[in-house]
Amino acid sequence: MHLFLLGVSHRTAPLDLRERLDFSSRDLGEAVEALAMRPSAAESVVLSTCNRSEIYVASDDPARAREELVIFLSEYHQLPPETFLPHLFVKEDAAAAGHLFRVAAGLDSLVVGEPQILGQVKDAFQTAAERRAAGPLLSKVFNWSFNVGKRVRSETALGEGAVSISFAAVALARKIFGRLQGRRVLVIGSGDISTLTAQHLRSQGVGDIVITSRTLAHAEALAAAVAGRAVPWEEMATALQTTDIVLTATGSQRPIITRQHLQGQAGRRRNDPLFIIDVAVPRDVEVSVGEIEQVFLYNVDDLQGIVDENLSRRTAEVDRAEAIVAEELSRFSSWRRSRGAIPTVVALRQRFDDIRRAELQRLDAKLAGLPPEVRARVDEVTRLVVEKLLLEPTEQLKALPDEETQVVYTDAINRVFRLRPDDSSAPTPDLSSPKAADRRTGDE
Repeated sequence: MHLFLLGVSHRTAPLDLRERLDFSSRDLGEAVEALAMRPSAAESVVLSTCNRSEIYVASDDPARAREELVIFLSEYHQLPPETFLPHLFVKEDAAAAGHLFRVAAGLDSLVVGEPQILGQVKDAFQTAAERRAAGPLLSKVFNWSFNVGKRVRSETALGEGAVSISFAAVALARKIFGRLQGRRVLVIGSGDISTLTAQHLRSQGVGDIVITSRTLAHAEALAAAVAGRAVPWEEMATALQTTDIVLTATGSQRPIITRQHLQGQAGRRRNDPLFIIDVAVPRDVEVSVGEIEQVFLYNVDDLQGIVDENLSRRTAEVDRAEAIVAEELSRFSSWRRSRGAIPTVVALRQRFDDIRRAELQRLDAKLAGLPPEVRARVDEVTRLVVEKLLLEPTEQLKALPDEETQVVYTDAINRVFRLRPDDSSAPTPDLSSPKAADRRTGDE
């Protein structure tokens, strides 16, 4: 079974295309269930954030999986394949696992080290698991990625400081206004990004913070948390007239701020700029709003410059995090290789144990006079001898450096010992027992 990944991200696709390929604005579980109808996707997980839409599948036929996933994207989002094919990236097996590990660690984020992404990866897997779409392989690689993310956060300073989309938005506001003390703020939406940004703005000494949301209770809760005030959704246009900084992050499927909302205010703002940061996907603000004099409109892609500055200051932490990812990917790859050898290992152990039992049975008449406890001891000693004889070959077989070499060796062992590793009648040893766990390498 192969691990296969197909997707787009801020590194490969512009914002307008990412908006059209976004899954998060719809029921993510619905997408997973639709994927399950594809024959080549034995397991599937859909990860969709404001900066990426990625599909992970376990498949016996990666080439067919690629074809079917392209068709799925086209049909699900009602887009001609040629509109997104040039922007797709495809990864298989170790490369796909390594990409997921970097995503979970925050290394592939627009703002490196952002803390939200690990939770988003967990939510994506949970959605697939609830619909029984995540089988053994995806369960293993996603749970492994959670541990990678935790290691990076605990062993490096990559996630320290307010390194997030919200922090980048505040940093950009400081570049435009200089000092933020006394600036009037309007926050549209009451989700995580809105909360974090409002908190960062309050810490910078801004003046009045007005919160509005389609659900007034949510706006009131956020307003209480940041010493602001909530206004009903219907008063948003009025609030726009008296604000300096606007942050909008809603789940609307169409723009909520249009050129018409602001066109009449342009003259009044000739010497009083209006800064709008639109971090919603799909976007909340019409692109043409940025053409209005003294209105400065930025979206998530515009944060890249701030990201570059953060990277230059945190190169050492990035290198340490990358080293952790590389270490964990090596361990994961070893585990994958060891799984390929298990049928042969099981069959080899079974063959040796069959020989041991046959010899004990042949000597049964000679052993008949021994006390029961002595006969039990003989059985135990012969079993331990077999285990010790097979220990080194088993570990060496599971630790072979690549899959091609492993296939050559397992085929040779199967031939030499006339094994049938796919024989379902052969009992499988309990590889989860403490003794077995002590004997195996890389089999996490």
